[in-house]
Amino acid sequence: MRRDVFQAIADPTRRAIIALIAMQAMTPNSLAEHFHTSRQAISKHLQILVECEVAIPKQQGREIYYEIEMKKMKEIDKWLEQFRKIWEDRFNQLDEVLITLKKHKR
Repeated sequence: MRRDVFQAIADPTRRAIIALIAMQAMTPNSLAEHFHTSRQAISKHLQILVECEVAIPKQQGREIYYEIEMKKMKEIDKWLEQFRKIWEDRFNQLDEVLITLKKHKR
């Protein structure tokens, strides 16, 4: 099944995993310590993150470490950028309205 990056961030547990592996590469066991869920559940979330290409598994000895794939995170940022501009424009318009109201109050 082909998944997109937005499926990765759709779940709060996956968002939390992304935040953790953005700081440092981690194993499923070390990730599971941060949640009230089983290692198997964390592994399922990691599988989805890998399928979405947000996490990259890297074998180190007997352990598999998962780290963030920044290219995919930039894809999310690029998509959000269009909304960021809209929000900034609206906040600027609100600032202008508030300044106008403040001037009229005097």
